[in-house]
Amino acid sequence: MWSPRILLATTLCLITSFSNAICVAEIRSKEIEYQAGTVKSKGTLFWNDEIQGRRPGVLVVHEWWGLDDYAKNRAQKLAEAGYVAFACDMYGEGKTTQHPKDAGTMATSVRSNQQEWLARANAALDVLKKDEHVNPEHLVAIGYCFGGSTVLQLALKGSDLDAVVSYHGALPKVTPEEAGQVKAKVLVFHGADDAFIPKDVVEQFQTAFKGSDNQLTFVSFPGVRHSFTVPDAGKHGIEGMKYDEQADKTSWQATLDLLSKLSK
Repeated sequence: MWSPRILLATTLCLITSFSNAICVAEIRSKEIEYQAGTVKSKGTLFWNDEIQGRRPGVLVVHEWWGLDDYAKNRAQKLAEAGYVAFACDMYGEGKTTQHPKDAGTMATSVRSNQQEWLARANAALDVLKKDEHVNPEHLVAIGYCFGGSTVLQLALKGSDLDAVVSYHGALPKVTPEEAGQVKAKVLVFHGADDAFIPKDVVEQFQTAFKGSDNQLTFVSFPGVRHSFTVPDAGKHGIEGMKYDEQADKTSWQATLDLLSKLSK
C-alpha cells in the first residue's frame, strides 16, 4: 500500500470571451534525454505543478509505432489524475513510424535481445524514479501492445514496481515458478477476439498465475479485437485491429481505480 496520500489537484480557471469558466489542472511536461541500454532515448515527463510534495510515478510504454502522441496523451491523463508519468522511448532518438513493416522490425529488434529490452525499460524506470516530484518507493508501469509485453517483462524479472498494467499486449510464456516470484500486481486487459494472441497462449499465461496469491487480474473483453484502446486503430488497414470505446473506457477506469486503491 502506498503511504503518501495524493493531494487533490488545484485548478487554474481560464475565463473565455463568452464568460464561461474552464478549469484545467496545471500540467507541465518536459523532454528528457537519457541513456537506455545501447541507445540514447528521448522521453517526456508529465506532472501537475500545483500538487505539493512527492507522489507515485507511472511509466508509460508505447506501442510498436514508437513514442507517439498516443502514449504521451495517456501520460498526460495520468498527470491530470494526480500522478507523475513518464512516456518513455524504447527505440532511441525518439524514433517513430507509421509503416507496420517498420514497426514490426523495430519491435522485434528490441524483443529479440531480452537483456537490451530490459535495460532500456529499466533505464526509463530510473529516470522516473529520480524525478524530484516522484516518490521512488511507489511506481507503476503501464504499456500498450509492444509496451504491454514490456511491462510484463519488468514484472517477471523483478523490477521494483507496485503494479504493471498491460493493454492488448503480447503474453510471454511463464512457468508457475516464475509467476510465483512476481511481486508486483499484474493487471491485463485483453480482447477475447484478438487474433494476434493465440488462445492457448492466453490459457497458459493464466494457468501459470493460478497459484500466485492473486497477483494476476486478467480481464478479457468479449468480441473485442487488438488495439482496442486506440481510437484510430483501423487507419493502417491491418485486419484484426479495431477500437472499442467501451473496452477503452472500462480498462482506463479500472487502471485509475487500481492506482487510487494502491494510494490509500
